Amino acid sequence: MGSRSAGCAGAVLAAACAVAPARAATCPTPPGAADSLARVDGRERLRWIDDRLEREASKGRRWADAWAIGIGAAGLGSLAPVPFVRASDRVDWYTSAVTAAFGVIPFVVSPLAVTRDAPKLHAAIAAASPAGDARVCLALVDAEHGLAADAADERWQRGWWIHAGNLAFNTGVLLFLGLGFHHWTSGVINGASGAVVGEAIIFTQPTNAVDDARAYEAGDLYGERPPPPLGLTYGARF
Repeated sequence: MGSRSAGCAGAVLAAACAVAPARAATCPTPPGAADSLARVDGRERLRWIDDRLEREASKGRRWADAWAIGIGAAGLGSLAPVPFVRASDRVDWYTSAVTAAFGVIPFVVSPLAVTRDAPKLHAAIAAASPAGDARVCLALVDAEHGLAADAADERWQRGWWIHAGNLAFNTGVLLFLGLGFHHWTSGVINGASGAVVGEAIIFTQPTNAVDDARAYEAGDLYGERPPPPLGLTYGARF
């Protein structure tokens, strides 16, 4: 009976150890960060950044795909009436198709940085599987740099120069049709609609990484919500 009790006690202890939270990793904070951030476990900070960037990358991809598909479809639709209009008016429809093609290019050539960075960070964390505090902190430094860079990229993508570029491009479309072909009505329609769509793209761009970077620096990772148990999140990985 005694050996059976000892065996049961050992099993219970083993089960308890399996779900016990991992030892806290104390990691330095970025310059300018609140003191409260230093009191948050390094593993939990890493998990938080990984989770937030993954979510933002998903939003960024959906935003880019929706606009690229919509603009591309509109451009192809502009070519449909070409066989049925006068030859002198076809330039209006060709111009619509070309401007739509230019509208798709940024989504392909210069997507939001977070859509590239988040998968790389997630893969690096999974591959490294750091066990010691030093490796956790090294991975955290890379994650913090990534969060800051992605936030800066989102701010840049909504800067005044982006608005100015949108207006300049569509003003050029208006003048191309107006001055080049005396199609002022079509020029105004193409230029104005293009400017409106361009502004809509800018204002609907995800900017959560900016808010996340600000919250991270303030040490406000969860607000009033307590963080999830460490042993049930990163316990196996770290």
